[in-house]
Amino acid sequence: MALQRRSASLTSLRFALSVANDIFSSRAGTRRRRRHLLDLPTVDTLIALVIAYLLGSIDSGVIVPRLMGVDIYAHGSGNPGASNVMRTLGKRAGAAVMLADAAKGALAAFIGAWMVSDAIGFWCALAAVVGHAFPVWHRFRGGRGVATAIGAVLWLEPWYGLILALGWAAVVATTKTASIASLGAMLLYVPGYALFGWTGWPLVAAGATALLVIVRHSANIRRLLGGREQTVETA
Repeated sequence: MALQRRSASLTSLRFALSVANDIFSSRAGTRRRRRHLLDLPTVDTLIALVIAYLLGSIDSGVIVPRLMGVDIYAHGSGNPGASNVMRTLGKRAGAAVMLADAAKGALAAFIGAWMVSDAIGFWCALAAVVGHAFPVWHRFRGGRGVATAIGAVLWLEPWYGLILALGWAAVVATTKTASIASLGAMLLYVPGYALFGWTGWPLVAAGATALLVIVRHSANIRRLLGGREQTVETA
């Protein structure tokens, strides 16, 4: 009788291990698929992209200064970004804008990954950066999108996002020039994802994100070449 019970227990254990193995293999296969393929456009995909764009359009670089009675478009470079807010209103306001911009990038990537797949998370990150650069809520006059782009990395590939954010901060602290740090981060944007194992359509979305941010820095690039770029105080 005892032998039969032990035999039944072993059979149950083998069955449980077999089911667990099947589930793990299935999840791993799904993970690999999502890292390499762009899912076909679905209603969920379109909804996720629209949400990401509208989320990106919430420009804290406009809202925070406005709450302080300042029109950021009329100060400094006229750009509603964290760097210009920091130069105009101080470090606390600049930090608040930077954190809010990064948070919406991470949230947009999360929404895409949660609603559809990891690959769509990359496209939602791009949609959020597009929204930040051309915000529907602010007459399509937005910022550069650096913090939003890096925020998305913090969700999609956390260790790489941390490296990118710390690298950006280190370059700013060394050069006192946010645009140099931002352009460097965007040049490393796609290669970094590739080093962490991403291929295919996610890298296309990441490349489009980096390209948009670099194009939005056209005026900064001209000022850098002319030796006229503005600096930020980090001490």
